[in-house]
Amino acid sequence: MKKAILATKVGMTQIFNESGELIPVTVLQAGPCVVTQIKTVENDGYEAVQVGFADCKEKIVNKDKTGKKEVIHRHAATKAEQGHFKKAGVTTKKFVREFKFENAAEYQLAQEIKADIFAVGDKVDASAITKGKGFQGAIKRLGQSRGPMKHGSKFHRHQGSNGACSSPSRVFKGKGMPGHMGSKKVTIQNLEVVRVDADKNLLLIKGAVPGPKKALVTIKETTKVEA
Repeated sequence: MKKAILATKVGMTQIFNESGELIPVTVLQAGPCVVTQIKTVENDGYEAVQVGFADCKEKIVNKDKTGKKEVIHRHAATKAEQGHFKKAGVTTKKFVREFKFENAAEYQLAQEIKADIFAVGDKVDASAITKGKGFQGAIKRLGQSRGPMKHGSKFHRHQGSNGACSSPSRVFKGKGMPGHMGSKKVTIQNLEVVRVDADKNLLLIKGAVPGPKKALVTIKETTKVEA
């Protein structure tokens, strides 16, 4: 992998290409990310580049009445993290991720990674946490069929039979059931970059990208090239 960046999802819109074709796109605020650590084979056993994204406030350490307990504020860096960022010469960041770049040794601490590392026509993979939809039934969650809706039917949107009667007398493992829907990591591969705004650090990617607005999205060059 040679190119990757962290971004937040702005939303979806549509643009026209040079031939007048309408293209649905997802707008991403990509970076700027800063290098917070460079991992080497000698020190860490592998090569990678650690990057930080989105500024956040430093932690304000308070003590309770006994003077023993420290209260850690949400979205705030701990003392160890503060020292880590200060060593790299950058401000505290909300998100920290690692990328195993092939040219990891060429990066330097506090170096910025911006949206212009990608170009129009590049194929990328987008990973994010999907929208959470709470507890849902089998019809909405898994697309199972419903029962009759009239003529005295008492079976409408229930799941129905879960298995055979006397044999095997159990429900097989992995059977689709009602439960929590969404809020899981999803990767969509081979998405096309249709526009890059280097000044505003915006990436316009053709099609949909997982996650709600303001979600953290990881953009990497694709690992599987379509034939």
